[in-house]
Amino acid sequence: MPGELADEGQRRAMLAEIDSSCRAPVLFFVISGLAWLLLGTLLALVTSIKLHSPGFLAGWDFLTFGRVRPAHLNAVIYGFASQTGIAVTIWLMCRLCRVPLISGGLIILAAIFWNVGLTIGLIGILAGDSTAIEWLELPGYSTPILFFSYALVAVWSIITFRLRRESHLYVSQWYLLGAILWFPWLYATAQIMLILEPVRGTVQAAINWWFAHNVLGLWFTPIGLAAIYYFIPKVIGRPIHSYYLSVLGFWSLALFYNWNGLHHLIGGPMPAWMITVSVVASVMMLIPVITVAINHHFTMVGHFGKLRYSPTLRFVVVGALCYTATSLQGVANSLRSYSEIVHFTHHTIAHAHLGLYGFFTMVMFGSLYYIIPRISGREWPSLGLISIHFWGCFLGLVLYVVPLSYGGILQGLAMNDATVPFMKVVEGTLPWLKLRTFAGLLMALGHVAFVGNLVWLLARVFGPYRKPVVAILSGTETPAIAGK
Repeated sequence: MPGELADEGQRRAMLAEIDSSCRAPVLFFVISGLAWLLLGTLLALVTSIKLHSPGFLAGWDFLTFGRVRPAHLNAVIYGFASQTGIAVTIWLMCRLCRVPLISGGLIILAAIFWNVGLTIGLIGILAGDSTAIEWLELPGYSTPILFFSYALVAVWSIITFRLRRESHLYVSQWYLLGAILWFPWLYATAQIMLILEPVRGTVQAAINWWFAHNVLGLWFTPIGLAAIYYFIPKVIGRPIHSYYLSVLGFWSLALFYNWNGLHHLIGGPMPAWMITVSVVASVMMLIPVITVAINHHFTMVGHFGKLRYSPTLRFVVVGALCYTATSLQGVANSLRSYSEIVHFTHHTIAHAHLGLYGFFTMVMFGSLYYIIPRISGREWPSLGLISIHFWGCFLGLVLYVVPLSYGGILQGLAMNDATVPFMKVVEGTLPWLKLRTFAGLLMALGHVAFVGNLVWLLARVFGPYRKPVVAILSGTETPAIAGK
C-alpha cells in the first residue's frame, strides 16, 4: 500500500511537471489560434451574407467575395485549425512520451513565425495577391515562413518521440507521427508543382485536389483521431475496445486516403483511369471509417450517460460521429452517378464543413476543455458558457449541414433538368443560403462563449479560485470540469 501511494505520487508529480512545461507554448498556439477563429468567423459571416445579398459591403474592394472567401478559408485552416492541432499534438506527445517539453522557447518562436507568415499572407489575399489555387491561396512570399515554422515543430516532435520514457506506443502516437510526417510532404509537393515550378494543363487540377483532399485526410484527420483515441478512454476510465482494430484503422487510412481527391474532377478532362482509381480508393475508405467507428462505439458502451457531465466527452463524441458521417458522405460523393447530381452544388460545401468543423473542430474544442485546466491549474469558471458554446456550435452545425446537403441535392437535380432556367435554380438556393447565415451566427455565438470563458479562466490563473485542483493532476475529472 505505501509503495502504491508512492508510485501514484510520483506519477502525479511527473504529469504536473509535463503540464507545467507545456503551459506557455500550448497557450500561445491556442490563444493565437482562437484569435484567428474569431477573425475567420467574421469573414465567414460576410461571405455567407454576400451569397444571398451580393450588395453587402460592395463598396470595399478588399471585401469582395473573391477575396473574403479565401481569406476566411486560410484564416480557419492555417490560423485556427492548424495551430490548435499543433497545440494538442504538443501536449499529447509530451504526455504519451512521458517527458517534459524540451526547448519551449523554440516552440514559441515557431508560433511567432507561423502567425507572422499567416498575417502577411492574409493581408496579401485581401489586397488581391491570392494565388487563386484553392487551399493554397496564400501568396508565395508568405509560405516559406510557415514552412520554416512547421519545420521547427516537426523536428521538436521527432526529438521528443526519440527521448520518450514510455516504451509502449499508444495508438494516438501513430496518428500524430503520421500527421507530422505527411503534412510537409503534401505542402512542399503542392507548393513546388503549383507555385514555384507549376506543371501544365489539367495536371494542375489533379495536384490541387490531391493536396486539398489530403490535407484534410492526412493532416487534420490523424490529429483528430489521435485526440479521440486518447480522450475517450481517458475520461471514461477504460482502455480502447480493440488494439487490433486500431492497427487496421491506422494502416488502412495510410494506404487508401492518399489516393483520394481526384473524384472531385469527375466529368473533367482527366484520364478515366485516374478518376477510377480515386473512386475505388474512396470506397475502400469504408474500411478505416467503419473500423474506427466500431472501436469508438464499443469503447463508449455503458458510458454514454457521462456525456451530460463532461464537455470533453460531449464535443469529442460528437466529433467522432461527424467523422463517420462525413466519411460515408464522401464515399457517396465519389460515386459517378451521385456526383452527377451533387457536383458544383452547395451539397459539397456542407460536406466540407461536416468534416473540418463537425469532426476536427469539435474534437479540438473537446481536447482544449481537458488540456487547459491541466496546464493552467484552474477549472473552467462558467458552466453556462460551456453550454452556450456546445449548443451554439452543435445546432449551428446541424442547421448548416442538413439544409445545405438536402438543398444541394435539389439544386443538382434542377441543374440537370434542361427545362429549368439557371436563374430559377439560383433563386431556389436562397432559402438555404439564408439559413446558412443564421447557422453561422449560432456558431459565432458558441465561439465567443468559448473565448470569453478562456479569457475569464486565464485572468484568474494567478488568484485564488474555487478550491484546489487535485483531481486534475491525477487525470480524472472533477464535477465542475465535467460540467456537473
